[in-house]
Amino acid sequence: MPRHPAAWILPRGKELPVRIRSLRVLVPALGAGVACAALAVMPAAHASTTHTFANGALTPGLAAAHFGGHVGGTAKAKVVTGKNGFNINGYNWSGAAATGSGFSSVTSTWTEPSVTCNSYNDLMAPWVGIDGYGSSTVEQTGVATDCSSGYPVYQAWYEMYPANPVYYSNTVGAGDHFTGTVTRSGTTYTLTISDTTRGWTKTTTQSLNASNASAEVIIESPTGSYPRFGTVSFSNSKINGSYLANYNPVLMDASNSYGYEDHTSAVSGGSFSISYLHE
Repeated sequence: MPRHPAAWILPRGKELPVRIRSLRVLVPALGAGVACAALAVMPAAHASTTHTFANGALTPGLAAAHFGGHVGGTAKAKVVTGKNGFNINGYNWSGAAATGSGFSSVTSTWTEPSVTCNSYNDLMAPWVGIDGYGSSTVEQTGVATDCSSGYPVYQAWYEMYPANPVYYSNTVGAGDHFTGTVTRSGTTYTLTISDTTRGWTKTTTQSLNASNASAEVIIESPTGSYPRFGTVSFSNSKINGSYLANYNPVLMDASNSYGYEDHTSAVSGGSFSISYLHE
């Protein structure tokens, strides 16, 4: 869901404006890289039960930030001091990225988490995709959870950056089981997202001249601010038909100026998990 130049790399110690909303491109720089680009405003979608913010109050200055376009803070693009047991700093990406060339398929299965919103700024999305890790295009599909209305709103989407993201109107809820798949034949990509709990599948076929230099299974926060999501477990994750672990993927933990926000486990076969730590 990005619209910002993929080559936008920040120098060490600078700040990335949070209010540019993106699920996008990760440029391997400053350690792991800075994910940047702007996420298009989500249309009205299906919401879950209202949750009280974790800190017990709404955050001043962030109201209507997502839908009204107000600026509401920054995500620090600083290298976080390493901690024992953590992976490289992915900034607003966490998860696994295989690198190389000629990637033609990626798939994974997960359960959409029930989240608690910390603030209006919280936004997260599990997704699968080809490209985006050090390249200027992405071919991705997943599910976004947006807290800008004060409660979590879930919506499935796909994106062929530099084109804008496309959102699906199908009902999505916490606890739904999803499988996301992106396949390629030449310059033709087929992106499929299936909610096996509710029994719907959306598939689109798109064309793009892309580098096919990475394949990922990721949780991303375009705003650099995650809701409390507990743990998301990915299973049956495969790249080019082979289990994710066989590619020795780069593992990333998301961070902000206060430290690491979550932690990605080791990959076993096609399975791994990402656990929330703090916003």
